[in-house]
Amino acid sequence: MFSELKFPVPWGHVAAKAWGPSEGYPVLCLHGWLDNANTFDKLIPLLPRDCYYVAMDFSGHGLSSHRPAGSPYHFLDYVSDVRRVAAGGCVAGMDTEAWLKSKRMVIDRLLSLEAKQQTPKARSPEAALQRLLEANRHLTAEGGAILLQRGATETPAGLVYNRDMRVHMQSRESFTAEQCVKLLQKIQDRVLIIIAQDGLLVPHNLDSTNHFVKAPWEAFESTLKQHIQLVEVPGSHFVHLNEPEVVSGIIGNFLTAQNTRARL
Repeated sequence: MFSELKFPVPWGHVAAKAWGPSEGYPVLCLHGWLDNANTFDKLIPLLPRDCYYVAMDFSGHGLSSHRPAGSPYHFLDYVSDVRRVAAGGCVAGMDTEAWLKSKRMVIDRLLSLEAKQQTPKARSPEAALQRLLEANRHLTAEGGAILLQRGATETPAGLVYNRDMRVHMQSRESFTAEQCVKLLQKIQDRVLIIIAQDGLLVPHNLDSTNHFVKAPWEAFESTLKQHIQLVEVPGSHFVHLNEPEVVSGIIGNFLTAQNTRARL
């Protein structure tokens, strides 16, 4: 069983759901872009029961409030969401020129969207699920239905997606490959990275032109293996939702080791 949580923020609230004893080892679960906290529904029940899992909906996703009118969504905005829920996380310096260019593009697209004043489209439950599956080829019908439980609201006209349309405009090009490498090198704690063989950014499937992804992996192979554990598993981008038993044992062992280390 889980409990629903709400964390107040200046523009409303950040919604979350929690499993396990509140005094347990804390584990913060963060979903991917356009998803919501329900992406962990099938995985967390298979993980160690002495941990306290909190899965949050980022602003504009799931049951969390949308950001105020006129405010675009930027990758780093989600870091502030995390800091409001748990005191943690840090962001290194960014290239000013690239950051300004990215911000300018987001603002222009925001103004364009606001000028159109689009009304959220209502769909039948079947059509809403079909649209979600078409946009996420790795998602199963069961997984899509789980995400829609938190990702859509029933109205007289049909289901309306909860996510703020502005999250589509966030810029994900603010960090250079070199900055990503520096961020990885600053990590001090143990890290577990699980890669699905049919996932979106699998190293051995990347071509030589995808420098943004290849550079961090090259850094990992040369300098980061000491504290980062890399495991490749069969499955797709949503393996944790489609087939949670494939990764639950790996994650469970990692959490148990971390919990034991924290108590020493």
